[in-house]
Amino acid sequence: MRNSIKMQLGIGEIPIENIIINPQCRDEITQILLGLQTLYKDKEAIKKIFKILEKLNMEGINTKIGRPGMCLWNMLVIANFKITNNFDYDKLHNLCNEHKTLRMMMGHSYLDNKIYSLQTLKDNIKLFTTDIIAEINAIIVKKAHKEIGVPADIKIEARCDSVHVPTNVHFPTDINLLFDAIRKIIILLMNLSGNFNLKGWREGASLMKKVKKALRKIQIVRNSNSKDEKKKEEKREAIKAIYGFYLELASGIINKAQESIKSLTETSDAKLLKIIDEINTFITHAIRQKDQINRRVLQDETIPHNEKVFSLFEEYTEWLCKGKAGVLQVLGLNVCIITDQFGFILGHIVMQKETDSDVAVKIVKKAQVNFPEIISCSFDKGFHSPQNQKLLATILEKVFLPKKGKLSGTRKEIEYAQDFLDARKVHSKIEASIGTLVNHGLDICRDRGIVGFKRYVAFVMTARNIQHLGSIVQQKELKRLQKSAQKRKTALAA
Repeated sequence: MRNSIKMQLGIGEIPIENIIINPQCRDEITQILLGLQTLYKDKEAIKKIFKILEKLNMEGINTKIGRPGMCLWNMLVIANFKITNNFDYDKLHNLCNEHKTLRMMMGHSYLDNKIYSLQTLKDNIKLFTTDIIAEINAIIVKKAHKEIGVPADIKIEARCDSVHVPTNVHFPTDINLLFDAIRKIIILLMNLSGNFNLKGWREGASLMKKVKKALRKIQIVRNSNSKDEKKKEEKREAIKAIYGFYLELASGIINKAQESIKSLTETSDAKLLKIIDEINTFITHAIRQKDQINRRVLQDETIPHNEKVFSLFEEYTEWLCKGKAGVLQVLGLNVCIITDQFGFILGHIVMQKETDSDVAVKIVKKAQVNFPEIISCSFDKGFHSPQNQKLLATILEKVFLPKKGKLSGTRKEIEYAQDFLDARKVHSKIEASIGTLVNHGLDICRDRGIVGFKRYVAFVMTARNIQHLGSIVQQKELKRLQKSAQKRKTALAA
């Protein structure tokens, strides 16, 4: 059973709205705590957020029985605290149990010895879904607009751009991807060998050393630089022999693994069947990589890009070319974001096998669900297509989307108009938002799977908006303190 928040204060506990947070501390921890406190003080906003968070209880959890879990407010606090500060779970675990102000924000007093386990933090953050985070984000942005005094009837002038988000993978080559597959097959079968008497897998560690040794030989071998064609050909043949041995060793392990799991397929144990499926998945990966190495090295064939896989563990990973000096490629996914004129993130889309021009209309429509007051949006040339120009004109009052290539006379009039030029000048402000997002979480996603990736990115957007809100509140408080200090100084001088 989960509560939204502790309903009754204990001895030594301070109401969240009364917690004193030092605004003169410039660390982002201060900003996120101020943002969360400001959000909590708004009774209407926090009531809506708690109502959204209650949907987490519907995910296979019976709310009427069982021991109390982490309250919904604490779940929101730890998730956003982790992302804003770009912490891993170990650092978050330490701060949740040791950081005084954070524990006060979570409703604990200095007398409360409540200790959170590492697994508790992981399990609770994983309960969030991207839809729930998006709903909460919309409330946060509206609260932030209210905090900076934005009129209720103001029209939003949006900006849209995309950013590469790397996944936590090593640089892929076909030989080390084959090693990854073989390594996982050996480890999984070694774990099963004791309980099911699978022959030949107890010495799996020795087998893995053989595969690794063969891999190392390939990694250090180089083609001959000799001008003698005969020597070059001899070196090429020697290299093919080394690759051939590696492939033969991998084939033997694959065949052995297939034979071993034949005796286990008749089981009805769900847990065992899941492990067998995992082994079969890695066998499929190994066969594919073995085939590609054979075609590339032994048959001198070029492997088409669409056949390549860049990670066995994060299969959604794409090879992205940034087109910028010093950074040739990124392994990850593109994320398209849309912001308002005040720098708040209105929405985002994780792009899988999509380009900027594929999501231009989609992201505006998605943002307008929560923010129907969006009347205009500016884009880069990468979002242009004739169809996008037409469709965006039907859902926005003004579209600032530069056309690629040579401009016609009519198009020149549009793009050289003063409002278009003004929109293009301020469009670069979204780069500042992207830079901040990269510094606070989007530099790399360490969560696993495409679901984890999408949840992580959604949290980055929400956490950034809370931090931005906290920054606004911090600046207001600093100005108030400066005015108070000036008044005291004037009074003393008098």
